[in-house]
Amino acid sequence: MKLTYIASISTILLAAPVANAHEFWIDPPEFQVESSAAFTADLRNGQLFEGTVQSYFADRNTRFDVTIGDTTVPVTGRMGDRPALQIDAPGQDGLMIIAHEAAPSSLTYAEWPKFLAFVEHKDFKEAEAVHTAQGWAKEGFKEIYTRHSKSLVAVGSGEGSDRELGLTTEFVALENPYAADFDGTLDVALLYNGAPRADAQIEVYERDPEDAVTVSILRTDAMGNASVPLVEGMEYLLDAVVLRPVEGATTVEAGPVWETLWASMTFAMPAR
Repeated sequence: MKLTYIASISTILLAAPVANAHEFWIDPPEFQVESSAAFTADLRNGQLFEGTVQSYFADRNTRFDVTIGDTTVPVTGRMGDRPALQIDAPGQDGLMIIAHEAAPSSLTYAEWPKFLAFVEHKDFKEAEAVHTAQGWAKEGFKEIYTRHSKSLVAVGSGEGSDRELGLTTEFVALENPYAADFDGTLDVALLYNGAPRADAQIEVYERDPEDAVTVSILRTDAMGNASVPLVEGMEYLLDAVVLRPVEGATTVEAGPVWETLWASMTFAMPAR
């Protein structure tokens, strides 16, 4: 895989990947499908559009569903299914929105520099000061994390609109990248508990047909929105993270002291 880092509008150059900064995303083999055709999508955990395929286990999901038009259908599968999503596409043309939220997991920071590298990479400027002020130990502390993912897939014509689905944190596309009149710039809203996230970092992963990946950083404006320039024939992964202290955390021995909530959204811009 070829990898390129670029600076984007009002951004800085992205630093080298951080070991624990793994994205989680919904990864369909194609972002356009005919109505009623067989359709699959993987759940992946990794970096730079490459990652380990996750099997379907009901107890690892707190939400998994497909929405088109006014209809939302829960995803059910058999334990161990890979791909995790195996369905027939809806029988009507439209924009299919796949939503997934993962059950909480945790990790342990054995070394303070790894935490500092992570918060610098994700631009959480106050995290070090908060951690120190709380008197938390700087080794052996835990973080709990959850994943909140969406994917936009065109069924037939792909006409329709993304919408807020009530994920704890989520991206909402304000235009349809599959629409015939799409102008090449996708405006997105970034939400947390239903409210806009102003001045938040968004990482944009762009993958070309040869699997070369370009990474750029954007920031949301005061309304929680950002404009993502797209290129025909490319696939995209957007990623943004919320970092917050665990409510009521006391000592690292008592349990996790930090929580991260990861929002992602995948989609493509078809070649015209």
